[in-house]
Amino acid sequence: MSVDRGRISRIERDRSRFSEIVRGQIKQDLKRYVTGSEMIGRKGRQLVSIPVPRVELPRLRFGQNGRNQGSGEGEGSGEGQGGEGNAAGAAGNQAGAHILEVELTLEEMARILGDELALPNIQPRGKARLESVNRRFTSVSREGPHSLRHMRRTLKESLRRQISSGNYDPADPRIVPCAEDLRFRAYKETWKPDHSAMILYMMDVSGSMGREQKEIVRLVSFWIDTWLRSQYQSLETRYVVHDAVAKEVEQEVFYRLRESGGTKISSAYALAADIIEQQFPPSEWNLYLFHFSDGDNWSGRDTERCVHLLEERLLPAANLFCYGQVKSAYGSGQFKKDLDAALDGEERVITSEILDREGILPAIKAFLGQGV
Repeated sequence: MSVDRGRISRIERDRSRFSEIVRGQIKQDLKRYVTGSEMIGRKGRQLVSIPVPRVELPRLRFGQNGRNQGSGEGEGSGEGQGGEGNAAGAAGNQAGAHILEVELTLEEMARILGDELALPNIQPRGKARLESVNRRFTSVSREGPHSLRHMRRTLKESLRRQISSGNYDPADPRIVPCAEDLRFRAYKETWKPDHSAMILYMMDVSGSMGREQKEIVRLVSFWIDTWLRSQYQSLETRYVVHDAVAKEVEQEVFYRLRESGGTKISSAYALAADIIEQQFPPSEWNLYLFHFSDGDNWSGRDTERCVHLLEERLLPAANLFCYGQVKSAYGSGQFKKDLDAALDGEERVITSEILDREGILPAIKAFLGQGV
């Protein structure tokens, strides 16, 4: 048993060490993962599969150590055995580039993102809507299921009983537990408040927002989701698209819909306010609003209406309102200037200009860096 326990311990140490190497590799290449679309396509419900290059894998070599037999490392010496030649399509003698698929939880990805961007943990506001239970095995009981039997404490109690009764023979150290010796792991339940949050994404889907602009929005939204889900156990997400008219849609439609009409941003803000007032009371929900467009709006008067809706209906309810202006060949970029001028000094309003994929990480840091 001690041999098996030691072997398991070594395996756990090796696995932990390998996990640290993988996390270090991901941190080193975080920008590439954040700005690329490949990882989102590999996302499951709780795990994400990540291709990690340049991780040295353990190699097993048949034969005695110190002898260069069979498949070796380094440059070959001409023709090899076993059919290694230079013919097209034949097996080569050069090491290939290793691409390793590793699975990390979304919580681990959020931790890596938070560490690299120095994101503070969020302090939820309002009262908790729910309570979640946390169970920790902190004590020992005389009763319990067989699966929770505490072997060490059971053997200790049996040894104590045999010594006290004079039945223990050091020359023949057999420990035979009886029913009264059995001990079981016992847990203690603690209840903690569970705050709820809702993310509402709004996006301009008029003709000036092209495929690349929407892909940038999708990448930013994925990492915002990943971080906020690590901060809240209960999280809902809603999606609103707009051109001259706004409507609520499902996630799949949000990133693919494209209209040819004009742009009236106030329609999205009015619909967002209706959704919040009818379904998400601020006393029970932490509300995060994100709007993405290329900066074009129908008119200056509609921009004034947007500011009015923000001041009167959205900001009093929201923890945070973020506007991301994605550069396009057709957008004027005026809306961000107007928003900055009208709401200068409002701490819950954060705007960021995203010129291309290089601007994704700075935008995420700007949006989430306040910890609200």
